[in-house]
Amino acid sequence: MQYNVTELQERSAGQRLNIIIVSEGAIDRDGNPITAEKVKQVVVDRLQQDTRITVLGHVQRGGNPSAFDRVLGCRMGAEAVLALMEADDKTEPCVVSLDGNQAVRVPLMECVERTKAVAKAMEDKNWELAVQLRGRSFARNLETYKMLTRLKPPKSAFDEQGRGLGGYTMAVMHIGAPACGMNAAVRSFVRNCIYRGDTVMGIHDGIEGLVAGHIKKMEWSDVTGWVGQGGAFLGTKRTLPEGKFADIAARLKEFGIQALLIVGGFEAYHAAGQITDQRSKFKEFCIPIVVIPSTISNNMPGTEFSLGADTGLNEITEICDRIRQSAQGTKRRVFVIETMGGYCGYLATLAGLAGGADAAYIYEEKFTIKDLQQDVYHMASKMSDGVQRGLILRNEKASENYNTEFIYRLYSEEGKGLFSTRMNVLGHMQQGGSPTPFDRNMGTKMAAKCVEWLVEQLKANTQPDGSINATAPETACLLGLVRRQYKFSPLKELIGETNFMQRIPKHQWWLKLRPLLRILAKHDSTYEEEGMYITVEEEMSTDSPCA
Repeated sequence: MQYNVTELQERSAGQRLNIIIVSEGAIDRDGNPITAEKVKQVVVDRLQQDTRITVLGHVQRGGNPSAFDRVLGCRMGAEAVLALMEADDKTEPCVVSLDGNQAVRVPLMECVERTKAVAKAMEDKNWELAVQLRGRSFARNLETYKMLTRLKPPKSAFDEQGRGLGGYTMAVMHIGAPACGMNAAVRSFVRNCIYRGDTVMGIHDGIEGLVAGHIKKMEWSDVTGWVGQGGAFLGTKRTLPEGKFADIAARLKEFGIQALLIVGGFEAYHAAGQITDQRSKFKEFCIPIVVIPSTISNNMPGTEFSLGADTGLNEITEICDRIRQSAQGTKRRVFVIETMGGYCGYLATLAGLAGGADAAYIYEEKFTIKDLQQDVYHMASKMSDGVQRGLILRNEKASENYNTEFIYRLYSEEGKGLFSTRMNVLGHMQQGGSPTPFDRNMGTKMAAKCVEWLVEQLKANTQPDGSINATAPETACLLGLVRRQYKFSPLKELIGETNFMQRIPKHQWWLKLRPLLRILAKHDSTYEEEGMYITVEEEMSTDSPCA
């Protein structure tokens, strides 16, 4: 069996633990069942390795729901209500689901037919068709998994002297604050490049490291085990390239870098734009440049999700659960919690939706003392009706004057005799933890797409003498998820969509969820539908990060 060879190679390379996952319905290409017991027996007999079986069973169904699942449930539940209200006796039954980041309604019978078609293909042992019927995202995930889990790149990617046949030298670096998912993206980028036969240079410690020459060639084994690790192993800083362009150009020339991937937050987007603006002065900057947005604040234009935002949201939601548990035990207590995010209220809003908050104050939605007063009265009314706890979230820069301390004191004073109030500033623990499966998979996919895009740009902009001359705006982009698909947006086009003063996009999709937060907290508000009707074929053609 193939996994016996792989495990033996991994043991020889020094890996002390191997995990083999067997699906309960796994079969081989001839339709014969593959059981955990059979796999164990093969490993013991052929490799003489101590092997144990763990059957997960129904523990997979338990546990607390993730922030993503909670928000998804709120969005889909609201969409289902609106679909029912719009329906009549002639309306076709539909399935409410999420495609990318777009709520969609898919005809029920089309879904049933597609499910039966997959079962029929499996019965006929037509494996290629079965994978195809699962959709483009499933097929791409399968191929990416097969490639990334190899112990070493294929020999076909190198010549007899060990030189890569791809021929390009690409670099990867971080700029901005650390966010979970960065390491997964770097791992995917490094292995995708090496798989092609290209050379990958790892730039340590952001712009400062680039100027200082802290650049190292990365090998396949250098990124082993990175996918599940938080933080940023390459190191990251917020320093921008302004004033250092000549030194940066010299380093790019010294190491022969022909393409650049920057994984980071708003500073990464800003830095890439500054470098691109200097192309007319430094030919070394005339290379393809792409940015993968990675920040818990989710405050970057050109994308609806940033790497690390899901993990940060889960950290906040878990803390809110514990705080709410404390409030329930104390009886009649309200907690005022401050989240990170700068001027962007994404974390406060989505954490409020996932954590069942009574209110979430953000910069994008201005509020007055009258609004605060009404929320205090609403909280008092809840307590009078028997609810024993309250949860208020505030984004760290929601208001210069109505800060967390002010809101805490207001609730404390107005709630005397009805409830007590406590304040909690979460701080940098929101950046920690292990990346969620969503961030791991999203980082892996986005980096793989960036490799494909960079190679396309390199081929299109290679001169007869072998040099790279990428000067068009389309050669410097940010990769983001926009509604139902991934999209490479030129940095020049994103300038008009950006509020550089507050470091937020001018248009943010999640603001339409604000009324839903108010409705679920028993406030009067109006929620507009976000769903759209699509066919099964349209849904299968998209490459969703959620799949």
